[in-house]
Amino acid sequence: MLVETVRLATIVMKLTPQMYPFLKPTELESEIVLRNGLAALEAEDAMEIIQYSISKHQKDAFLH
Repeated sequence: MLVETVRLATIVMKLTPQMYPFLKPTELESEIVLRNGLAALEAEDAMEIIQYSISKHQKDAFLH
């Protein structure tokens, strides 16, 4: 199984570049581990990852 770690910015720029301006720098710098590599991702997968990342960063903001 191919496992690849990429920054969220890489995923966004490859699959959903229109979302780039809406994400914070800390979100874009998040490291994402992809089970089957970047080549296996589709736009719907990217949107799920983006939504999770936003949610996680918002949750972390409340904890600090």
